[in-house]
Amino acid sequence: MKMWFQRSAKGFASFVLVTLAIIANAPDAVAQGLPSIESVTGSVQGGTEVVRIDLSQPLTAVPQGFVVQSPARIALDFPGVANGMAQSTVPVNQGNVKAVHIVQSGDRTRVVLNLGQPTTYRADIQGRSLLVSLDPVATAAVAAPAPQAFAESRNSDTLPLRDIDFRRSTDNAGRVVVDLASSQVGVDIRPQGQSLVVEFLKTSLPEGLRRRLDVSDFGTPVQTITTMQTGDRVRMVIEPKGLWEHSAYQSDNQLVVEVRQQKVNPSKLTQGPGYRGEKLSLNFQNIDVRSLLQVIADFTNFNIVTSDSVQGSVTLRLKDVPWDQALDIILQAKNLGMKRNGNVLQIAPKEELAAKEKAELEAQAAIQNLEPLRTQSFQLNYTKAADIAAQLTTSSGSGGGSAGSTARILSSRGTVIAEPRTNQIFVSDIPSRLEQVQEMIAKLDIAVRQVLIEARIVEASDTFGKSLGIKLGGSDLRGIRGGDAGYSIGGGNRVALGGSYNAVSATTGEGLSTLLTNTSSTFLNLPASSLSGATPANFAISLFSSAANRFLNLEISALEADGKGKVVSSPRVVTADQTKALIEQGTEYAYQQATSSGATSVAFRKAVLKLEVTPQITPEGNIILDLDVNKDSPGGIVAGAMSINTKRVKTQVLVENGGTVVIGGIFELTENDQVNKVPVLGDIPVVGNLFKQKTKTADKQEMLVFITPKVISDGAAVR
Repeated sequence: MKMWFQRSAKGFASFVLVTLAIIANAPDAVAQGLPSIESVTGSVQGGTEVVRIDLSQPLTAVPQGFVVQSPARIALDFPGVANGMAQSTVPVNQGNVKAVHIVQSGDRTRVVLNLGQPTTYRADIQGRSLLVSLDPVATAAVAAPAPQAFAESRNSDTLPLRDIDFRRSTDNAGRVVVDLASSQVGVDIRPQGQSLVVEFLKTSLPEGLRRRLDVSDFGTPVQTITTMQTGDRVRMVIEPKGLWEHSAYQSDNQLVVEVRQQKVNPSKLTQGPGYRGEKLSLNFQNIDVRSLLQVIADFTNFNIVTSDSVQGSVTLRLKDVPWDQALDIILQAKNLGMKRNGNVLQIAPKEELAAKEKAELEAQAAIQNLEPLRTQSFQLNYTKAADIAAQLTTSSGSGGGSAGSTARILSSRGTVIAEPRTNQIFVSDIPSRLEQVQEMIAKLDIAVRQVLIEARIVEASDTFGKSLGIKLGGSDLRGIRGGDAGYSIGGGNRVALGGSYNAVSATTGEGLSTLLTNTSSTFLNLPASSLSGATPANFAISLFSSAANRFLNLEISALEADGKGKVVSSPRVVTADQTKALIEQGTEYAYQQATSSGATSVAFRKAVLKLEVTPQITPEGNIILDLDVNKDSPGGIVAGAMSINTKRVKTQVLVENGGTVVIGGIFELTENDQVNKVPVLGDIPVVGNLFKQKTKTADKQEMLVFITPKVISDGAAVR
């Protein structure tokens, strides 16, 4: 009777080496009359390795089994068979077979062949023996798969890197930001020992980027970043410290490699998300829980201490399951709990563990109530003693603690006294709490970083206006020449057209300037308006008729005004992190106001330039600003008091260190187009312009507020 059987395990699959668990119930099974395994031998027959298993009674069927690739194992299950040998491990050391392990659980025995290399097998029954023939191991070496890169390179030419930067994220992870020349650059990322190696395929490194960056001051796991050119690729070596994990992602031409601290959970058997233990396979029926825990302990090399109250049996079949997940499943099935201390696992019912933990806490509390107190003084350098004392207890204002105050750090018997003169605090408490106070003060009593905030308030104005007007009038010379009474000549400078100066003056007997000053007959007066305090220019023409003895006066006035102005205000102030600062400059204007008694008093109103800011430095080095910027200017007089023109912006903004941002702006545009004309006559095409006054103005006012914060390094001076 022949049977072929094979199973493959993928990845890092392994199974429980049941051979490592020696279960002392085999004599009972033999006493019950079960067939037993009497001997196991190895030999080579016709070039084939054969393992011979002799039993006390013939088998009725070939036992089922399976093959594991890594580690190389062949397992055969013998139901209803006991282990009649005095040992559980038989060393063979012949060919591919290293050893054979026999383990019995109840009325079932498993035989495991420990191989040097994975292979298949064939099982045959010959009388009372089972012959396990191993197939030859393939001599052809399997080609190792080529390492896969994070991003395959599609570039035919070597392209240079643009920039390498380092930043700190909000969760204290280190981010290496690389600007690539193209999104098609191939990237290979792999851990190498305690370092992380990043290689950029078909890439060159400019001279300015060939450097070693020391980023240990950022407070991330990353300590140094070394970048170098190796052949046609750029090699970057990231040196983290402690336990770390990494991730990488690429967006367009930017590659980000993030290295973060690995979170260690002392209660977990394996660190990292989910279950990460070696995979195993378990297949038992009605196995004692204590024996099953012993099997897992032998597989994991953990020391397991099982409580006497752990009883019962369990039936389970698990295949390719991480061992830590299998242990959790077993504990949950029997309502058991686990407490880890190093590589020792204490397993007991959950109620028993909870009772022990409660008893330990009660004992610790009792010891604290009896432990003698110690008094220790702490000298503070940067923080006020009263502030630290208030944070050690919930009492506020006095800076001291008492035995009845609810403590945050101190115990119920702890007290604290603040001494403002020497800036010290005196703490009386048990030694363990004094250590916690010392650790807290070491983190709180540090120099606060300072920030320089510079604001630029730019006000720009652009004004434009034009005005065009006209005057029409006439004069009669008959009054001067002895004609009808009532005709006089006024004053003004004119130009006479239609006759020479000599002819006109000879006729009238007057100079030209006197001749053309007649204003008694002005019948249209629409002159140009003055703009920005400027007087319009005039141009006049007088037409004289010697036959009619009359003048026609035409005066055109026009003005065009164009003005530009700019006012730049730049207040700056230095303040500590999370401390409000205020700087202002301006004038206080006095005015009178009535009091309740009817008398008058003098009051003042401010017209100032003010910058009020509260900075907050974020862990990654950016700055959050709470801003209140005010720009006042005097206005007109209203009811005997000076009015104030106010421009203000109040906001919160996030700015990078040394960056500039526009936090607000106001834009005003005032346009005015006015036409004054004589009805009907002003509507006549072309000629109607002689009966109109036109004025057009356009005023533009714009204000922008720029903010530039900068963290001041220790000892740096403000320029």
